[in-house]
Order: sequence, then structure tokens, then C-alpha cells
Amino acid sequence: MNRVGREELKERIEFLVSKNGGDRAAILPVLEEISREYGEIDLYAMQTLAFAVGIHPSEIYGVSTFYDFLKSGKKHGKYVIRLCRTISCHMKEKDRIAKQLNNELEISFGETTHDGLFSLEYCNCLGMCDQGPAMLVNDILISKVKSSDIPLIIQSCKRGVVGKEYKTPLVSKVVKKGPLLEENFVPGSVLIKTMKRDKNDILEDIEKSNLRGRGGAGFPTGFKWRLAKEEKKEKKFIVCNADEGEPGTFKDRYILHKNFQRVLEGMSIAAYVIGASRGFIYLRGEYTYMKELLEEEIEKRRKSGFLGNKIGEGLVFDIEIKMGAGAYICGEETALIESLEGKRGEPRNKPPYPVDTGFMNYPTLVNNVETFLNVNLICEKGVESFGQYGTDNSKGTKFFSISGDCKNEGIYELPFGVTIDKIVTLAEGDNIKAVQIGGAAGECIHKDDFSKRIAFEAASTGGSIILFNEKRDMLDIAENFMEFFVEESCGQCTPCREGTYRILEGIRLLKKGKCSVTYLNKLLELCETIELASKCGLGQLSIVAFRSIVENFKEEILGRLPEEVQD
Repeated sequence: MNRVGREELKERIEFLVSKNGGDRAAILPVLEEISREYGEIDLYAMQTLAFAVGIHPSEIYGVSTFYDFLKSGKKHGKYVIRLCRTISCHMKEKDRIAKQLNNELEISFGETTHDGLFSLEYCNCLGMCDQGPAMLVNDILISKVKSSDIPLIIQSCKRGVVGKEYKTPLVSKVVKKGPLLEENFVPGSVLIKTMKRDKNDILEDIEKSNLRGRGGAGFPTGFKWRLAKEEKKEKKFIVCNADEGEPGTFKDRYILHKNFQRVLEGMSIAAYVIGASRGFIYLRGEYTYMKELLEEEIEKRRKSGFLGNKIGEGLVFDIEIKMGAGAYICGEETALIESLEGKRGEPRNKPPYPVDTGFMNYPTLVNNVETFLNVNLICEKGVESFGQYGTDNSKGTKFFSISGDCKNEGIYELPFGVTIDKIVTLAEGDNIKAVQIGGAAGECIHKDDFSKRIAFEAASTGGSIILFNEKRDMLDIAENFMEFFVEESCGQCTPCREGTYRILEGIRLLKKGKCSVTYLNKLLELCETIELASKCGLGQLSIVAFRSIVENFKEEILGRLPEEVQD
């Protein structure tokens, strides 16, 4: 880059830093913009940004090399094609799409064409599991891709019309509706009604409802709110975790598109109760195509007087969207906060917890998209109405993202306590031998156990349900899941960083028919070590799918004949 180019880049970075608040939290949005505009983040850009926010360049390097969607030290093409490689798209023959991309572009994955027009990459779940195979061309999402589509998509890029010819398919099919999916909502109606009540009474209702977090962990929402409310610091924050990265999950994408005003209402109610004045929606980088639509809805709310400087009596609260950049680990609440602060998305030690030491060390309430939707429903219809669904320990209904070997892929709203067998029937799964509950981090249930109920106290899930029929190779599934964790591990702790890789090696030996029972037992012992010693939920849960597949399908996975013998 010549001197004039460097001066232009320096001015651009300084402008972007100022636009994004002028502090360290500006780092990630600035890096995203520079990567998008210049096609790379070089050392000069890192040094300039470091100087602008007052930190060492090595810290900028650490951030820029952490996130998959940031290309530091490597210039990418004008069009970056990212093909989803996780399980639902894998089952829909994504390998054929990959091969055709190789053929048409004459490059391998991880490479850029000689003319600098195309870069080809794999990515993890795009949240289009019901409409796979899916891929991103820059920020343009294309679903249900066929091999014959590839040359047409490439030609559209070359003619500069890919954004016009391929419209992003946002909406999934809703197969089963429940109370959360009622669409007669008037924005602001529940908030105004709720703000007439005492804050303690509202909090007691959330506690009485026994609402538990819908992101997967199931932490009691009312208890978390009370801890945040009791903090006495001058600033508090609300964060909506929209980093929906679990393979097989796409329900938050649907909620954001069709019920976003209800989510904003739930965030505003939370702000009123705990005394927060600022909120963030942390939207995963794979959903960048939704950002403009969501910002329009936020602005409508401001103009209606339901966000901003004064909302009724006793509430000043505004919301902005912060983008992720391709890191599954940022679904973990402390990693998410680190990312908001412009750092690598690595989980923090606990305690302290975000409710007392969160964003910029202030109390921060982090809840999932679906959780805020439920808050709105409880405040609108009451605790008794909410409690008529579900079990004693798992109240309410749950959104399920159902994909795989079934006729009715899509969104289901069902009460907690529903059996797996019932879900297989509703989805019209044919000859199903296993169901994955909870995505890559969940348990693989054998057909003999389909009487199990889905609830926090039984088979728990953040929403992902994937059906596998008798033709599916369970080791192929285990390998795909473990490849996901090897790729997405933040690398901070040894058990997860090294352990997941060793398990993946073992799976590949099993596929080759070269794994003894003794070695398999050592792998299971390693699973225990990873589960006990990993720092966060990603590592602790990374072995659940593999271990359940070994337990439930041992006869299928042992004694494999090498592929060349089978042929």
C-alpha cells in the first residue's frame, strides 16, 4: 500500500473508531468494516487501530485472528463464498456442492482465484438447517443450493447482480403454532401496561412463572433478574443473546424476523425492572443480512416513543445491534461480553458473574431471544396462563428447530414434556433410528428411548432436534460434530483444545476399522477428563454426542471394514 493509500486508510479507521464510541468496544465493528471495504486487515491497519484506541497492536492481532469472518494478513476475493459444512447441510449432500464449487472456480477451499474475484471457504451452521444446503456469498444467503446452481451463481457474481437475482430466504415454515406465535401484537402495549405496576411485583411474577433460560442452560430467569436488580452500580446493561450458532438451530432467526417487536418489548421490561438504560442485541455474523431489517424495526420503536430518552414514567432505555464475526463460542455469555468489549471471545472465569461484573465491569443481564419473548408473554397474559403448559420443572412452551430425515422440517412450538416419539410423528420422520437433542452439544437418543420427554429435567435442548434414519452412518455424524468442536474451540484451555482433536482422531480410526475396544475405552476416559476439566460449556458438552453414540450404537461402530474392502 502506497503512502496515499495509507493516509486514506488511517483517516477511515479514525472515523470508524469515532463513529463507534472511540473506545476499545469499537475494535470489532471497525475490523469488520475494514475487512469488508479493503478485503484484508494488514499490519498497518492493526497498528493504526491500536493507536486510535490506545492499546498494543498485539491485542488487535489477537482479535483479528480469532474470528472466522475477519481476514487478517490475507487478502480475500471480492466475493467470499462460505459453504455450510455442519450436519443438516452435510446430510443434504453439501459435498456435491463443494465439489462443483471446486470445479467451477478451479480452487480448493481456503484459496482465492488468481484474478482476486472469489475466495472459497467452509463455515459452520448458517441457521438454514431446514433449507440446506446453504451458503453465503458475502452477506447474501442462498439456500437449497443445487450443484447445477453453482455456475449460475458465479456468473451472477461476475455480472455484479447476485444480490438482485438471489433474494435471502428468511422465513422458515411454521409447522405447529402455540401462544408465543400469536401475531396480534401491538408494539408498546405490554410495556405501557407493565410499567404501571411496581417493579418488585413484576419481578415476583417472573419468579413465580418458573421461566428458565431458553438458550439451553435453563438458568432460572427470575433469579438472574433479582441478582441484577439488587446491584447498586450507576450503570446496568441488558444484552439479548442472538448468537444462535448451535448446529440444527434456526428458531431465533424466525423469532427475530416475525416477532422482533415482542423481543424488544421483553428487553424493555427487563430494563425497567433492573434499572438498565442501555441494551445490546448481539447478532451473529452469519445473520448480517438481517441487520438492516432489525434496525428499521428498532427505529420504528424509537419514533413511537417506546425506545429512547423518555419512555413513559421512570424509563430511559435504548437498544443497538452489535455484530459477531463468526465464533460459536460467543454464544457463551461471558465470551459474548468479551466480544462486545472488543476482545477475543474467550470465556471468563466465574465468579464473578455478568449480573454483577459484566460489560465494562457493570451489572449486565444476558438472556436469549426466546427468553425475552416469553417475558413479554408472561407480562401480557399472566403467570397462570403461562403455567398451563409444560411440566412442574419446565413451564411453558418451547420453540423447536426440526430438521433431518423427515417431511416436515421447520419451526414447532410445543409444550415442555412432549415425547421424542411425538415429535418424530409430527415431523413425519420415516424409519428413524436416532434423534439428536440439543445440536452438536446434545445427546443422540436411540429409537428404543423415544418415550423420553423433552424438558430441563429429562432430555434438555436449546431448540435443535435432528432426525436420522436407518441409512445414516452414526460415525459420520459423530465425526461431523467433533470436527465442529475442533474448529470452534477458542483454544484457551488444554482439555478442550487438545482433547477434542484426540477424540476426532479416534473417530477416524473407528471409521477405518482400526480402533480396538481398549483404545475406545481410553477415548471414553478422555471424554470424562474433557467434561470435568474444560473451562466452559463448549468443552464440557463437546463429548456428549460422541459418548451417547458409542453407548447407543456400539455394534454399528465397532469392527468396521475399511472402505476399500466394502467397495
